[in-house]
Amino acid sequence: MTKFLLAVHVIAAIVAVGPVTVAASMFPPAARRALGAPDDADALATTRLLHRICRVYAVVGVAVPVFGFATASNMGVLGDTWLIVSIVLTALAAGVLALLVLPRQSAVLETAEGVGAVEGTRGDGDGATAVRAATVRLAMVTGIFNLLWATVTVLMIIRPGSTTGA
Repeated sequence: MTKFLLAVHVIAAIVAVGPVTVAASMFPPAARRALGAPDDADALATTRLLHRICRVYAVVGVAVPVFGFATASNMGVLGDTWLIVSIVLTALAAGVLALLVLPRQSAVLETAEGVGAVEGTRGDGDGATAVRAATVRLAMVTGIFNLLWATVTVLMIIRPGSTTGA
């Protein structure tokens, strides 16, 4: 049973977390393109699609810790330090995604669609500078999210104290 749970946990991580990290990383430059060319329907559609991927796969990603806990329980490692650190980092990554990345993507997307709260964001001037700064901050927060997941992945592979010799 442990092997099955571990396989589902790893597959869920690849299928759910992978697309979020890639789509979230692609969102800021796609949003800048959409904001820079307001008449480009393809750029706006790409930005919408990337945001939808992030939202949908964030929900699907809940399966990763669920199966992770089941696997850890079967392996008897719930109290191990490496796992506790991984759980904390996973919670931080989920918080960064839910509280920072997705809301900021929504705000930028609303601006790109022309219904944002910031007037005059297209073209030159302070509005364009503000939107550029928002996409740069979004890219930074997305990088933090991705770094948290990369750290969790490394911990899952190395597993300090593991008896597998890895």
